[in-house]
Amino acid sequence: MKNTVAMIMAGGKGSRLGPLTVHRSKPGVPFAGRYRIIDFVLSNFINSGYRRIYVLTQYMSSSLIKHLSRNWRLSGFGEFIEVVPAQMRMGEFWYRGTADAVYQNLNLVRDARAENVCVFGGDHVYKFAVNQMEEFHRDQRADLTVAAFPVPTDEASGFGIIDVDDAGRIVNFIEKPKHPPEMPGRPGWSLVSMGNYIFRSQVLERVLVDDGGMPSSRHDFGRDIIPRLVAEGARVFVYDFAQNQIPGEPDGAAPYWRDVGTIDSYFTSNMELRARVPALDLYNRQWRIRSAQRDYPPARFVRAGEGFGPAEVDDSLICEGSIIASAAVREVVLSYDCFVHAGAEVRDSVILSGCDIGKGARLRRVLLDKNCKIEPGCVIGENPAHDRERFPFVTESGIVVIPKGTLVPAKGPFVLANDVAELIGNEPELLGQLRPGTFVVSTQNRHSYESAAGPRFKKFAGGEVG
Repeated sequence: MKNTVAMIMAGGKGSRLGPLTVHRSKPGVPFAGRYRIIDFVLSNFINSGYRRIYVLTQYMSSSLIKHLSRNWRLSGFGEFIEVVPAQMRMGEFWYRGTADAVYQNLNLVRDARAENVCVFGGDHVYKFAVNQMEEFHRDQRADLTVAAFPVPTDEASGFGIIDVDDAGRIVNFIEKPKHPPEMPGRPGWSLVSMGNYIFRSQVLERVLVDDGGMPSSRHDFGRDIIPRLVAEGARVFVYDFAQNQIPGEPDGAAPYWRDVGTIDSYFTSNMELRARVPALDLYNRQWRIRSAQRDYPPARFVRAGEGFGPAEVDDSLICEGSIIASAAVREVVLSYDCFVHAGAEVRDSVILSGCDIGKGARLRRVLLDKNCKIEPGCVIGENPAHDRERFPFVTESGIVVIPKGTLVPAKGPFVLANDVAELIGNEPELLGQLRPGTFVVSTQNRHSYESAAGPRFKKFAGGEVG
């Protein structure tokens, strides 16, 4: 493993996660209260013993780079997690595809002189003992090993579909077909690529150099590189993710892997982690998911003052620095530095950091991006038809998404932070969902990066907390 280099693909735009990704890349999106999506793949590599890791960035990478530089540092000779921005090393163009991203950084592969190169996506939520996959790769003397996992066929069109022979060798690979073929002997399921690969270095360099000189190529691993190697008769094998054993997990624990590429899948994955018996165990001390260490005080559940009832919290994840004062929070992921005021009721929602939920507000199936302020008495999620008339970003399942830094009054137009409004203006698909009369743009003194939670206490104001 010390002779293996890892390259994490973290430059994805994640357009299906808009408006969460108008100001950050998909791997940089916050998740499960205190993490970012990229923390999962990095934790997998660190826990598996890998210490030479490159993170390839491109789209909206500022917050991601800040997170990595502040919280993901290795010390020691030859150990590093290094951010690699797009540099146009091969010409006057940015990355033209996933394969081109590695091709433009082949100098790093050559300098590493590694026998194998791990190329993993940075935008999935899962646990993975990568060393077990590399052991399989070596045992098979493979040129390329692709991690795979069965998913329902009706959900498989967004993935590369794999067909294997009895020895586990890939004989066909189809990238994102409209009508995915089913697995032999398992109707209703398709075997899909997880976007995680281990290449023999010499094979990777040769095929990328060949692909880089083909004008007709889309320079993508799934669409071009893997099918080409399979057609050439290279030793391309599938690694069954279901066989991966995570230290500290109980015997028979079901494997967990989610592509959180849509608002609905992102929301569902958050809900799965806050469940009474979570599908992915964040409390396994032998396989820690690492992230930022923040200097916030403990979370508080308090009465707002004399005559107020107790705070009620059930089946929820509550992060550091947050206060719930005589409010009800049920089936919620509440991130750090949030304030839920007296009489508010929040259900089945994901609240990112720095949000303030006013007195008597009622929220259900709401996704608040960071630093949003919900004013007292505001109601969201109880009348789907009304929500669709008032708010522009509502999924088919009824999840209302509030962009970063937005102020939502009880009635009337909501107020977009000026910097977020500018970014939405550069995205035609999102801009087209904003209806005149339903919103206004704040003045220059309100920005999305400012926490909306405000003062924690008001002394002698009727004895009320917050």
